[in-house]
Amino acid sequence: MPKLEFPEGFLWGAATSSHQVEGGQHNDWSEWEKQNAERLASESVAEMETDMWRGMNKREKDARFAAEASNPKNYLSGMACDQWNRYDEDFDILKHLHLNAYRFSLEWSRVEPEEGIFDEVAIRHYHEMIQFLRNRGIEPFVTLWHWTLPLWLAEKGGIASLDFPECFERYATKIAESFSKEIRFFITLNEPEVAASHAYLLAVFPPQEKSLMKFIHSVRMIISAHRRAYAAIKRIRPEAQIGIAKHQVAFEAKRNTLINSILKAVSDYVWNRWLLNRLRNTQDFIGLNVYNRNVIDNGFMKNDAERITDFGWEFYPEVIYHEAMDLKRYGKPVYVTESGVADITDIMRTEFIPRTLIAVHRAIEDGIDIRGYFYWSLLDNFEWDKGFWPRFGLVHVDFATQQRTIRDSARLYGRIAESNSLEIPENRGSLD
Repeated sequence: MPKLEFPEGFLWGAATSSHQVEGGQHNDWSEWEKQNAERLASESVAEMETDMWRGMNKREKDARFAAEASNPKNYLSGMACDQWNRYDEDFDILKHLHLNAYRFSLEWSRVEPEEGIFDEVAIRHYHEMIQFLRNRGIEPFVTLWHWTLPLWLAEKGGIASLDFPECFERYATKIAESFSKEIRFFITLNEPEVAASHAYLLAVFPPQEKSLMKFIHSVRMIISAHRRAYAAIKRIRPEAQIGIAKHQVAFEAKRNTLINSILKAVSDYVWNRWLLNRLRNTQDFIGLNVYNRNVIDNGFMKNDAERITDFGWEFYPEVIYHEAMDLKRYGKPVYVTESGVADITDIMRTEFIPRTLIAVHRAIEDGIDIRGYFYWSLLDNFEWDKGFWPRFGLVHVDFATQQRTIRDSARLYGRIAESNSLEIPENRGSLD
């Protein structure tokens, strides 16, 4: 069976975010959850009847998800995966799986619970976590902002506040000073365009305000915040590698028509390139978050999806090749900072991982400097406004007992990481 070798020093990792796994949060999201849990539960049944789940038998949907999704407790993050207290167990799993990198976020509300006042106990706890990783030969990729905000900043207006760039710079400066040479890779922002659009265009994330002007303004504030944080970290640690984790979508024209070509060109520019163009000179690498494609045919989401994941997305692992190739224009190293599939059975995930990595390897062969891959997520976790029912994890979590169980897909991924290579299965899927 043919074998694909990955570059020497390639980073094999998994990713999480603080609010989704740590537990015990007190931030804008935890407050929003309390106010919206009943509503989200009542809306879940209607949402599952949409065509997002058209590929899944109704009885199957009900059996897997309805009981959880219709329960208000599903939408309260609570103790999540309790990683704040169980990080040693989780990091030992990383080591057991031969993974040599871990992407996680620092919780801003823990570090700076009051404006300008930093919690040294929380900072020391993150020190211990990072040291635990390093002692196991695992490289930490640290995200400074993965959507949640301290309450004092949310009250100022959050990402739409004129104060946001200055506040973020102060926070980034504190982290860079506190961790000195412990952190080599910084991700300033996670999917900023998703956070802004879901807050101010779709109005499904806090603060749930529909305002085009606030959306545009918040994106400007986010860009300013990144630039200021980049400069601040570089002043303290010039050798640090800094980037953002950017959500990319493969827009694909189903037919070669004028309207389809225009829609694709505009979508690629607005969603995939506009932000990256403005951060071109303040990124040492690009973090690529990619999950799905959007087929255009006189409109959007015209995907002929033969298989649907539990999340309602098309199962199409090869999408990562197309989005990686689109980043060639920037001439930057790329780390795949998120790529995963929601699948409670683990059958899709076991297929997803090798097919995705074949596509990653092809992109490397075609000239993209991809230096690492982080599967989303290490653990089943709290998936924002969807709660706990979507299962993305390499590791199953029983949220009642917090027991971790390593899935077969994780063991497969671990063998690939250990050998830094991948045997090509006979049914490798299409990259067209």
